[in-house]
Order: sequence, then structure tokens, then C-alpha cells
Amino acid sequence: MKSILTLFFCVSSFLGYAQKVHAVKYANQADLRIFVVAYENQADLKVYKVAYKNQAEGNKGRWYFVKYANAADKKVYFVDYPNQSDLKIYFVNYSNQAGWRDNSKKHLFY
Repeated sequence: MKSILTLFFCVSSFLGYAQKVHAVKYANQADLRIFVVAYENQADLKVYKVAYKNQAEGNKGRWYFVKYANAADKKVYFVDYPNQSDLKIYFVNYSNQAGWRDNSKKHLFY
């Protein structure tokens, strides 16, 4: 019974997907380079900043920004130009607006 529970928790931790992010100061420290677009239709991902860590579960565009890099699932660097980015995001005002517009980039947060 213990081994089954242990296996379940190990597998579920890998399926949680990365949504706890930390913004780093230098591009070489980042896992992903991100550009924030001006309009929703230009984005690959619509992001909603959540207030609590437990609200950022799943790969659904709900991000919790952590204070320290070692607590993050992904470290991101915000670039100045779209051609420098791996992912283009747009920050939305409501949680239900968050989500992927371009599913081909979804693998970046696994």
C-alpha cells in the first residue's frame, strides 16, 4: 500500500506542469525567453497572475511568481523584441481568460 501511494505522488508531481515562475535578471539564467505582446491575438499564451501558489496548478496559463529561483518550476527572462523570444504572452485580467492560443508551444511548460 505504501509503495502504491509513493508511486502515485511521484507520478503526480511530474504531471503538475510548471506554472511557478521566477523572472531572472540575465538571459543565460533562464529556461525560457518571453516577450509580452500588446494585443491578445498576438500571444501564444494568455497568462493570469494568481495570488496563491496552489492556484497555479496545471498547464493552463495561471502563473504564480515566486521570489526565489530555486522555488520556481521555470525561470523566465523578459526580452525586448519578439524575435528574441521562445514564447509570446499576454497578461489577462481574469482567470477564466487564461489559456493557450498556440498549442504547439505547450511543450515548453512540461
